[in-house]
Amino acid sequence: MLPHVETNVAACCDQLLAERSTALLSMKEAIALLRERTGTDRSDADLAGLITKKAALLGVAVVSDPH
Repeated sequence: MLPHVETNVAACCDQLLAERSTALLSMKEAIALLRERTGTDRSDADLAGLITKKAALLGVAVVSDPH
């Protein structure tokens, strides 16, 4: 995907979490997959916030990675 073309990151996040709903998901992995799938240049903090909120709504466990 072209780096300047961004698909709907929130919808892609929903899809990613639905795919991984039965397993633990690493925050770093989730951010990397969103970047790969959408071409977004949003900050890690912004994506982590989106993932955290969506995961809480969907009941998906996301593991925070140590720095």
